[in-house]
Amino acid sequence: MSQQKDRPNDKKTERLAKEAAEAARAEETLIATRKAKAARLRARGENPFANDVTAGEPLAELAAVRARFDGARAAAEPGPEGASPGRSASDRYDPARVEPLPFRVAGRVLFVRSFGGVTFVRLRDRTGELQLYCEQGSLAEFERLEEIDLGDFVEAHGVAMATQKGELSIRAERLRLLTKAYRPLPTKTSFKDVESRYRMRYVDLVANPHVAGVFRARSAIVAALREFLDARGFLEVETPTMHTLVGGAAAKPFKTHHNALDLELFMRIAPELFLKRLVVGGFERVYEIARCYRNEGLSTRHNPEFTMLEYYQAYATYETLMDATEAMLRHVDARLAERLPAEHAAWAAGRAFSLERFARVPMAEGLASALAKAGLPADVPQRVAADDAPIKEWAKAAKASGREIDWTNFRAGAKKCESPGELVFCAYEYVVEPFLTKDYRTEAGDKSVPVFIIDYPFEVSPLARKKDSDPSLVDRFELFIEGRELCNAFSELNDPEDQDARFRAQVAKKSRGEEETMDYDADYVRALEHGLPPTAGFGMGIDRLAMLLTGATSIRDVILFPLLRPETDA
Repeated sequence: MSQQKDRPNDKKTERLAKEAAEAARAEETLIATRKAKAARLRARGENPFANDVTAGEPLAELAAVRARFDGARAAAEPGPEGASPGRSASDRYDPARVEPLPFRVAGRVLFVRSFGGVTFVRLRDRTGELQLYCEQGSLAEFERLEEIDLGDFVEAHGVAMATQKGELSIRAERLRLLTKAYRPLPTKTSFKDVESRYRMRYVDLVANPHVAGVFRARSAIVAALREFLDARGFLEVETPTMHTLVGGAAAKPFKTHHNALDLELFMRIAPELFLKRLVVGGFERVYEIARCYRNEGLSTRHNPEFTMLEYYQAYATYETLMDATEAMLRHVDARLAERLPAEHAAWAAGRAFSLERFARVPMAEGLASALAKAGLPADVPQRVAADDAPIKEWAKAAKASGREIDWTNFRAGAKKCESPGELVFCAYEYVVEPFLTKDYRTEAGDKSVPVFIIDYPFEVSPLARKKDSDPSLVDRFELFIEGRELCNAFSELNDPEDQDARFRAQVAKKSRGEEETMDYDADYVRALEHGLPPTAGFGMGIDRLAMLLTGATSIRDVILFPLLRPETDA
């Protein structure tokens, strides 16, 4: 019986293997054909991988060619009565108004279409796309067009024109191959496998143009962050990525070894402690866009290698930074709209959140409110930790209010808590955080609002300053937008004796087997003993900000080359 059940799967596996083998043979045939074309070019004394493009007149970018003829755009073609509007004016040009100016252009070939004595070649460069109009009798190399394949890079000399259908083109008078692509490009619909897209991002960027838009947006976001901070007198610096101690955040590090010094080193978890040393040294406004590494799990929101913005401002508090965060995010979004207006409009239209108003919620108040909304008693955290909780009854009450609480992990986490503050934080993670988008909405109720969760227990914030009004809490906030943690900031601890005690508490946890802890950093304590002015510090994941503003659902969609397992032949 088991053998009979296995037969359909065996046949499917055999069929898939056969299809893969056929596809591989077909690709090998295409590659061989293209290599033969390159050999013919070499036999004529031509280089299929030319590098003399700087000689002669300068290359014109394709978008600049289009911009030169903005005034020749035609009016929109009216469609039949009752039909949808015709072709827009933005992509039609009046042939009588396109002056035959000479241009030299280059780009990658996206498609080639032949109609008798005319061949159309679509090019793309970094600025856009444009068509080559290749006519027999006008183009000396017309017979060699058969040597041009999709994906090749070519150079053309010619004059501007518009076809009868209003397509702006270059009437090619000379054409030559610059680079022969041995492997064919996929079609727009064939290259959709997610792992293949991540592994061969160089193909993904060509086959899926919207992907290139996401990474242009990421670049614009980083530029806007720098602009915002530079305008406010911050100094950008670089600090070490290899550390002798684990510090800056509670996380498991990657390890490496320095051969010359025979030192075990840790890849940077965060740049925090070095940046605060610089504040001690007089750099009172300092920031770094830092590559960081955490040896933790993978998810749609976590990547072991990521980029973080951290900045520190003397004579400021975490409240100062909340105001600055609101202004900074609005500034970045506005700059993104200026740089990529069409893409930004599409992303903004799909957003389930608004940046117009931000909520500020103390953690304890947020927990009390969430428990009440779930129909649960205020002593839930304490009773869960004491294993004295009617979980089934509470789960039913919470579900009736529209809240599915992960009671299993909540209970497991609560039992590990060693202090009231750790228990409050544990309860917050399971009772409050998952429902922030549900509980904090715009007045119209159609979008969620960003939420600053403030005033954390000091036990879970080893580098933050205790509140003057309540030493059991610290001046700290985390910002959540549409359920995603984006920022972490606090008024910095500058009391060296307090910092010494908290480092020792971290070491004690490590001795009990906890992995996500910090080492004792004697030099940092010594730096504090030289005097750190009242300072506030801020950290934000660049990857998550790019996800947020572009509507990406996975962090790998905003990282050009995310970490993947090695490729196998299987």
